[in-house]
Amino acid sequence: MRVPLSWLREYVEVDLDVDDLAERLTLLGMEVKGIEKRGSDWRGVVVGELLAVEPHPGSDHLSLTSVRVADGEPLLSIVCGATNIVTGQRVPVALPGAILPGERRIEVTRIAGRESQGMLCSGDELRLTTDAEGILILPPDTPLGIPLDQLFGDVILDVDVKPNRGDALSIIGLAREVAATTRGRVRWPEIAVAESGSNVAEHLSVDVLEPMLCPRFVGRWADGVTVGPSPLPVQARLMAAGVRPISNVVDASNYVMLELGKPTHTFDGASVSEGRIVVRRAVDGERLETLDHVDRHLTPDTLVIADPRGPIGIAGIMGGAASEVTEATRVVAIESAVFDPTQIRRTAQRYGLRSEASLRFEKGQESRLARLGADRVAQLLLAWSGGRVAVGAVDTNPRDPPPGRLPFRPGRIRRLLGVDIPTAEMRDLLERVEVATEPAAPGDRVPVVKGEEPVGLEPADVAAALVAIVPSHRRDLEIEADVAEEIARVRGYETIPGTLPHTAMPDYRPDPLRVVDELRESLAGRGLSEVVTHALVGPTDHQRLGIRADDPATIRVTNPLSGEHSQLRRSLLPGLVAVLVENERQRRPDVAVFEVGSVHRLVEGRPAETRVLGILLAGDFVGGSWNQVGREADLWDALGVVDWLSRRIGLPPPIPSPAEPLAGLEHPGRAVDLAVAVEANSTAELGRVVELDPRYVEALGSRARRVAVATLHLDVLETGAVVHRRYRPFTRVPAMERDLAIVVPEARPAGDVETVIRASAGALLRDLRLFDVYRGAPLAEGERSLAYRLTLQASSRTLTDEEVDEAIATIVAALDRRLGARIRA
Repeated sequence: MRVPLSWLREYVEVDLDVDDLAERLTLLGMEVKGIEKRGSDWRGVVVGELLAVEPHPGSDHLSLTSVRVADGEPLLSIVCGATNIVTGQRVPVALPGAILPGERRIEVTRIAGRESQGMLCSGDELRLTTDAEGILILPPDTPLGIPLDQLFGDVILDVDVKPNRGDALSIIGLAREVAATTRGRVRWPEIAVAESGSNVAEHLSVDVLEPMLCPRFVGRWADGVTVGPSPLPVQARLMAAGVRPISNVVDASNYVMLELGKPTHTFDGASVSEGRIVVRRAVDGERLETLDHVDRHLTPDTLVIADPRGPIGIAGIMGGAASEVTEATRVVAIESAVFDPTQIRRTAQRYGLRSEASLRFEKGQESRLARLGADRVAQLLLAWSGGRVAVGAVDTNPRDPPPGRLPFRPGRIRRLLGVDIPTAEMRDLLERVEVATEPAAPGDRVPVVKGEEPVGLEPADVAAALVAIVPSHRRDLEIEADVAEEIARVRGYETIPGTLPHTAMPDYRPDPLRVVDELRESLAGRGLSEVVTHALVGPTDHQRLGIRADDPATIRVTNPLSGEHSQLRRSLLPGLVAVLVENERQRRPDVAVFEVGSVHRLVEGRPAETRVLGILLAGDFVGGSWNQVGREADLWDALGVVDWLSRRIGLPPPIPSPAEPLAGLEHPGRAVDLAVAVEANSTAELGRVVELDPRYVEALGSRARRVAVATLHLDVLETGAVVHRRYRPFTRVPAMERDLAIVVPEARPAGDVETVIRASAGALLRDLRLFDVYRGAPLAEGERSLAYRLTLQASSRTLTDEEVDEAIATIVAALDRRLGARIRA
C-alpha cells in the first residue's frame, strides 16, 4: 500500500524522521519495502503567471505566451499548444535546463519559427494528475516562482500490509500503528453531512435477500451534483497513493476507500430503476457489462446488486457500465455495504477481477464502517460536486455488534514469549492498540486453538486472568496466542532476548531422511532418473487399476480444479506410466525412473498415508551394439535393482514369492511379492515387482512391449542401516565353493529354497547364487532342479574338507526336513 506521508500526518502526529518511521513500522510488522520522494524528478519546475496569450503567427493551433516566474526577472516567451490557457492564470513552468519525469530535459528550442524558452506543463507530464489535454491550472493564490516540489512534493511509504491485517489497509489503519509506537492519538476526520431536501426513503429503498452474504447495506442519495474534475490537491493525493483520478464523484468513493479502508460505490441514480436496490444471487443466464466494458455471464453463486430490471453491479467487485457515473449524471446513489469475505474472494477469482475494493472485502470489513463510509462519501461529494444530500440513510442493519471478549492468562503470555513482562505493562501495551482489558470473571473460557473448545479457567486462575476487549476492527485477535503476539509486537520483537533452551540438547540425533536420501543417491548413481508426478489423479486412472469408481476407501477432492485431478492417488503407477508415455512422445523410449511419494486411502473413515518407492523400467535395459544384441527390461531386471538396493542399505536379501496377478493390470505369470526378514522367524512385506499387462500399457498410450514396475514400502526400507563401504584388506585364506543341485516341486518358489540354505549354513556362508534351472529327464513331471553355488569361508583360517562337508550335510538335511527337497543325483 502506498502511503503519502502528508496524508498520514493529518490523522496522527509524526515527529520521526522518515527512515526512523519506516523502521518503527517494519518492527511492528508493517514492513516498509520502499520510500519514494515525490517531486524529486521535478527539477527546474516553478510556478509562473501568464501575462499574455496570443495566436502564433505561423500556426493555427499554437499560442505565444509571455510568462513571469518572479518579480524583476525577464519575461519568458513560450510556445504552447494547449487551448485551456488564458491571461492571468498560474501554471507550472519548466525552465530551460529543467528535467521532468522520465529524465525528459527541457531546452530553449524554436517552434514554428519562434523561440520557446521553456515549457508549460500538463498534470500528466508531471505525473501529478491524469489530464494530458491541457495545461495544469494552479489556484490563483499560488505563490509566484515557488518550486513545484514545495507545493506538491511528498514522501510516499510503500507498506507491505500482511493478509491478516485488513484493518491496516487504510490511512487511518496505519495511523493507529504509528500512534501505537509513538504513544500518540489518532485524529479521525470530522464526518458530518449537511443534509437538505426530502427524506432518502422517497428516493431509495434497499432489499437484501441474502443477509448471510451481505450483513449490512447502507445507502445514501444526492441530487443536483455537477460531475467534473476533483480539486487539484485531491487528484495529486490519489495519484501519490496509486489510484487514478476519474471525476469528483468517483474520486470521493476512492478517497474514502484509502482513507477509512471502506470500499464504496457510486451509481448514477437515474439508472437505478424505481430507486430500488436488491441484493441477491444472480439468475443463471443473466448478463452484465461491467465498468471495464466486458460482457460477463453471471452464475447463481454470484452475489449481485440489482434493480427491478436486472443486475447493476457484481457485489464488492465491480459496478455495471449502464449505471456508471458520467458527465451527464445529476443524481447519485451511494452504496456502502459489508459482504462475506469468502463470497467476494471466490467471485473475484471466478471472474478474474481483483481490485483494491475486493482486496479489502476479502479480508473482512468492520460493520460500523458501512455507515461511516456512506456518510464520508456524501460529505466529500457535497464539498466537491455541490448538490444536495437527502435527509437520512437507508440502513439494513443499523446496530453495530458489541466488541469481542478474549480471555487470556498473563502467566501463559510470559511463558509463550519467554520474557517476564509485568501484567500492568501488558495492559498498557494493549491499550496502545485500542485493546482495553478488564479482570476475568468466573465462567470465562480461554480460546487456545482456533476452531476447538476454549479451555476453562481453574478457580485459582480467575483472579490472575484478564479479558481483552477487542475492538471491531481487529478481526485477527481470536485466540490467546494472538494476544501474546500483539504484546510482543507493540513492545518490540527486538526487546525479546535470545536464550538457549534449559534442557540439554542430545549429543546425536539420527537423520530421519538418511535412508531415503541414500535410496535417491544410489538409484541415481545406477542410472535411474527421479521424477515427481501428480498426487491427484482422475477416476479413470483408478478404474484402470481395478478400483471401483464408488470405492469408499478413495479420498476425493471436494472442489477439484478438473476431473483429471479429483482424487488422491492410491498408487504411483498412473504417474509413472504417464512419464513413460511423455518420454516416448519425445522419442526417448528407453526409460528408467523412480519416484519417492505417498499414496492415500481411507481406513475406517480416517485418511491414511503410505510412503512408497516406485521404480519403472521400459525399453532397452542393455543397449545393442555391433558386438551384442540389445535386450528389453523385464521382471528380472527390476528384481535385480531391488536386490542390489536392499544390499546397499543393509537389508537382508529380499525373499521372492509368486503372486497372483491383477487381471488387466499385471502380466500373467510375471508378478512377484517380496518380503524381508526382520527377526529370526518373522518377515515383513517389502513390496511387489511386476511386468504390466500390455493391454493396460497400450490403453494409456504407450508403445512399450514390456514394462517392469517395482513398488516398495518405504517404512520397511527405512529399517535398514546405510552401509558405508570401508576399505578391508583381502583375506589371506582361500574360500571353498560347492555346487548343490536341489530337486523341488515346480510350484516351490526358489526364494523358499534360498531362505532355508541361508538359515542353515551359518556364519561360514559368504555368497549364494542360483546359476541353473533344469527340467526334464530323469526328473519327474512337475519337478525342477535348482543349481546353487555356495561360497564358504572363515575369516582367519582355511576351512577343512570335513568342515565344508559338515556344513553341506546340515544344509541338505534342512532342505529335506523343511521342504521335502532332495539332492539331484
